[in-house]
Amino acid sequence: MCRTRAALLVLVALVPAPARAADPDIGVISPAEAKKLIESAKADERPIVLDTRGGYKDYFRGHIPTAHHLNFDTLRGTDSGVPVQYLPDDLTKALLLRAGAHTDRLHIVYATGDKLPNDEILSASMVAYVLEKYGVTKIRIVDGGLPAWAAAKFPVTQEYFGNPKGALPEKGRPEIGLTTDDVVTRKPGTVLVDARPKNEYLGADDVWLRKGHIPGAVSFHWARLMAADNTHQFLPFQKVKAELEAAGITADKDVMVYCGTSREGSLLRFYLKYVAKYPNVRLYEGSWKEYAALKKLPAEAGEPKRK
Repeated sequence: MCRTRAALLVLVALVPAPARAADPDIGVISPAEAKKLIESAKADERPIVLDTRGGYKDYFRGHIPTAHHLNFDTLRGTDSGVPVQYLPDDLTKALLLRAGAHTDRLHIVYATGDKLPNDEILSASMVAYVLEKYGVTKIRIVDGGLPAWAAAKFPVTQEYFGNPKGALPEKGRPEIGLTTDDVVTRKPGTVLVDARPKNEYLGADDVWLRKGHIPGAVSFHWARLMAADNTHQFLPFQKVKAELEAAGITADKDVMVYCGTSREGSLLRFYLKYVAKYPNVRLYEGSWKEYAALKKLPAEAGEPKRK
């Protein structure tokens, strides 16, 4: 090899690779670890705590110290006649900034209601999804929620807490969300998962404008990922791995998830992405309530037709 070429190779090796955006630091946290951070003597180590419950009176009755109440449903509203659609970017950012969401801070989110049909854990996962979409990269959901916090006899308070105005990056991560077109034109081999209860997937309900599910979707109810005695407690991946694989939901595939309004789907996405560590999982934000309103699109009721 000539000296000139060897020198060039050395120079190329010394040139640093282009900077890559850091992966989100998202997952679950135990009540004990959350308490330790909240009570840290160092102010810059204390997290932003968000109580995501829909019932403001629940917040008034008692909440984790320093928790700011961010009602999950303030992030959604009716759009073009379709209820509970995510708000436009400018409104969402304003609400997150008002809640203190900050690019450089750790966010701890939680809710309560530990038994079905109460599904407040979905409030926590939905808020976590919205935070991530708008550029927050450090998020923890309290494993076990407020029920586990109370069971550990940790203190609750009725004192209000308001965060100072937050700061968000100019660009978030909109790519984690899906549109109807993304779902309809998905590539062969993509797994589409319906996170609703099985009766809704089959069309045996009194809820939805149209009955059934998106053709090609498989059913996997989000509650199968949570402890039976506390729906805020995430089951270890090894306990549900076989069930997920039996449904065809595996880490080597692109996974799209949806549900009725996106809350159940947000929980399933959170679990697959940040507990099971699947690399490619995205959420159809409009979910069934949007899809069902588009009458030109096909729907399938009952068990899927076998090919």
